[in-house]
Amino acid sequence: MTLIAHELRLLLRSRMAVLTLLLVTLLSIAAVAAGMAEIARQRDVIARIQPKQAQDTASIAAWVDKTKDAGNAAYYSFHATWDTPAPLAFAALGLRDVAPYILRVRALGLEAQLYDGEAFNPELALPGRFDFAFVLVYLTPLFVIALFHDMVSGEREAGRLRMLDAIAGSGRHLWARRVALRGGLLFVALGTPLTIGAILSHVPGILLLAVLGLTAFYLAFWIGVTLLIGRLRWSSVANAATLAGLWLVLTLVLPTLAHVAINQAVPVGQGVELTLAQREAVNRAWDIPRDATMRAFYAGHPEWQDSPPLTDAFHYKWYFAFHQVGDESVAQQVDAYRRGIETRDAAARTIGWLLPSVGVQAVLTRLAKTDMQAQLAYQDRIRAFHKRLRDFYYGYLFTDKPFGKADFDKAPRFDG
Repeated sequence: MTLIAHELRLLLRSRMAVLTLLLVTLLSIAAVAAGMAEIARQRDVIARIQPKQAQDTASIAAWVDKTKDAGNAAYYSFHATWDTPAPLAFAALGLRDVAPYILRVRALGLEAQLYDGEAFNPELALPGRFDFAFVLVYLTPLFVIALFHDMVSGEREAGRLRMLDAIAGSGRHLWARRVALRGGLLFVALGTPLTIGAILSHVPGILLLAVLGLTAFYLAFWIGVTLLIGRLRWSSVANAATLAGLWLVLTLVLPTLAHVAINQAVPVGQGVELTLAQREAVNRAWDIPRDATMRAFYAGHPEWQDSPPLTDAFHYKWYFAFHQVGDESVAQQVDAYRRGIETRDAAARTIGWLLPSVGVQAVLTRLAKTDMQAQLAYQDRIRAFHKRLRDFYYGYLFTDKPFGKADFDKAPRFDG
């Protein structure tokens, strides 16, 4: 214990070491605080949309109750869906920074609604918002380099290395103590703010331990790389320059090249292309006989084929039928888009076994439920809810059943 205390005193005499540890601590605190603030904002938005949804529904219900027209109710009613953030989301915001976590849908064609607001390809998002994952993956290696690059070479350049090696009881034990002390202090600087944030966010203990273990692994990897370079007996400046180059290659260059290679190997279009294809199918329905649309609809939904035939007057069941047929016409394209996204995501996770920076970020976003899998799961919940909405309104539209104010309360509710 006395030896560790002595090493600590020596370390604290180094202005560079103190500044490095202080900066790590401040950045970790700032990252955790920023992540918690963003998640708190998202939770507040989700909480506020539900009362507003109730107000909108009440206004529409008062109007629809005058005509009892189920078509008006289905057409004008928006239904809120939301993706509640997981407790650990503050540590790795992932796609929550760029993908929608709230979507209001109608019983009309779903595909256009899912992708209408997409102005980017979500898997193309780069490092993203400043959060704990960003500090750990991109900045922590630089702090490791600052603390370890001259641990041995600095003593050699100062003329103390031979003396240290000659002192009884030093050698490997001395360097092991220094590595353990510096690495431990870095781990504490990173892990303490994270732990406090996790406790305040009610993160399960097993998840917190997993993230702390991941942090320790990533630190150990970069410490190991730094020590290997240090064994080459280069100068401190050469060590620092080499390690900075390795950091650039391992955290930025190779992940970017791998990302480009995955995109080339697995071409995936934009979600907005599905929107355009669905809208073309929907708009085409205005130019073809209505009976053709209804035959196509009843072929896939025979449970409604006993509905009374259409007259010359406009009927909402035809309108909703061609929206449904429009969705079904792009089903294969939707499946292909989904498979492409999942294939890219799986390939990126595979790259993570070779590039620690990619792997650590992938694991963090998976634990935080902010990765592509979580986003696709949210879309699946929207699809399931939308099917319930359609089935509910079809029960009125295809039987000409009046839709009154009380019927709004019977509509499905999204349960998150």
